[in-house]
Amino acid sequence: MEFYDLPKAERLQLVATIHNNMLTGLQTAQLQQITAYFEDKDTYIRKSAYTSVGRIYISNNNLQPVIIQTLEALLKHTDFKVRQTVINAAGEIGKKDFGAVQHFFDKGLFDPHHSPRNAVIGSIKKMGEVNPTPVLQWAKKYLHHEDKEIRREICHGIELRGRKYPQDILPLLKELQHDKTARVRNTLVHVIGQIAYKKGCLQTVIAHLQTWDNKQLVADALAEIIDVHDRYKNFAVLTQEEAKEYIRGNYPG
Repeated sequence: MEFYDLPKAERLQLVATIHNNMLTGLQTAQLQQITAYFEDKDTYIRKSAYTSVGRIYISNNNLQPVIIQTLEALLKHTDFKVRQTVINAAGEIGKKDFGAVQHFFDKGLFDPHHSPRNAVIGSIKKMGEVNPTPVLQWAKKYLHHEDKEIRREICHGIELRGRKYPQDILPLLKELQHDKTARVRNTLVHVIGQIAYKKGCLQTVIAHLQTWDNKQLVADALAEIIDVHDRYKNFAVLTQEEAKEYIRGNYPG
């Protein structure tokens, strides 16, 4: 029976059991139980395991070196699910202590399987939302990496911070405005649209786009912004027509 097939009370009990077993495994340096959770086919079992690692790390200073060593060992596992869960666990830690786990993302970006790489994107999103300064500094060094997928993943990963604080990521996005790879360019346009429809964000985005010199990219981004205000009309502060009017009145191009 999978996690969400269980009644709520049993799910809560299972989460508590996983946490306790993870704590015991870390205290006794036994990898078997930890690995079993990290490689479980149920996504929610793995999620319970990696969120437990984050909580244990924050609340048990004495276990922090052991946790990092354990994650480093498991990052070499042949099962991509284990490596994916390691990256997600590092993301939980990185919300508070990015310096301790930065090297997991340096390696995870280049994992041969897409699942750990996607976990890097998800981790950048959740870490960047609450611990932006070191995460964005780290992301910046990959903006011009020779691998187009790395550039795309970084662009996608910083999106969530931009939904509330577009001013934090717009300078980084600007560095990608002349990227010649369609996949990176499309992600850039998508991210600009995603950071423009919440309260106060459109004004910040439009003001910053005025400093960009790739006018075709900006035109595509403006079209995406207008489209997003229709696709997300139940969540956007402005109607699509109001967004159009604002752009017409405030973007001179």
